[in-house]
Amino acid sequence: MPHINAAAALQICMLLSALPAQYFISQWYGTDSAQRIQVTERLIIASWSSFTKSYLNLDAWADRLKLWLLKTRTCLNVGLLILHFRNWYHGEKKTKIGDNEAETHSYFAESTHVRSPKPEYIQFSVGQVIVHKRFGYSGVIVGWDVKANAPEEWLQHKYPPAKQDLKDTPHYRILINKANAFGKSTAYIPEEEITIIMGLEVVHHPDMKAYFSGYDGSKYIMQPWLKKIYPHD
Repeated sequence: MPHINAAAALQICMLLSALPAQYFISQWYGTDSAQRIQVTERLIIASWSSFTKSYLNLDAWADRLKLWLLKTRTCLNVGLLILHFRNWYHGEKKTKIGDNEAETHSYFAESTHVRSPKPEYIQFSVGQVIVHKRFGYSGVIVGWDVKANAPEEWLQHKYPPAKQDLKDTPHYRILINKANAFGKSTAYIPEEEITIIMGLEVVHHPDMKAYFSGYDGSKYIMQPWLKKIYPHD
């Protein structure tokens, strides 16, 4: 069996590909043989020229390589940016200064350390519905500290010299009832500013189901994870 080298194989492929092209040309350019041969030759020459420029040209391959490297580098940079953002988002702890909560897991009665034993002077319990004595809004207790646990800047803003004693009294984290249209979603307030409401079940707040599973007639029932933190409430 005769040996076919690469050049011969390429010529055979070109000839075979020219047959359907010649048939197509004959449908558009008539049946004149000389005309078909000329058009076919031009088609083969144009195809070969395009092939050599695209696949047998070092500059063309260099351009392809540059484009591929550019795309790879762009994807890598985007991936690194996403990774850096995710690490920052999950690792950063922000503190909001003001009457609202701080986004942290240690301040404003958000610490997950177990409150046991419960001091006798803590009057109220998680799950009880309260009303603010001065501002009149209602809400539900979701946490407490034996004394104010907040950034120093927040304490200075909240308690001027005349109210310094309040820092050492129990503080409660409250989910504010949205029905009050008070403008804030949470509050961190001293014990002396709240009083308990019995028999009020409806507290509207988007986080209620995260903290409570129901209402027993006197207070909201804590979810298991919250009950572990406040086992005596």
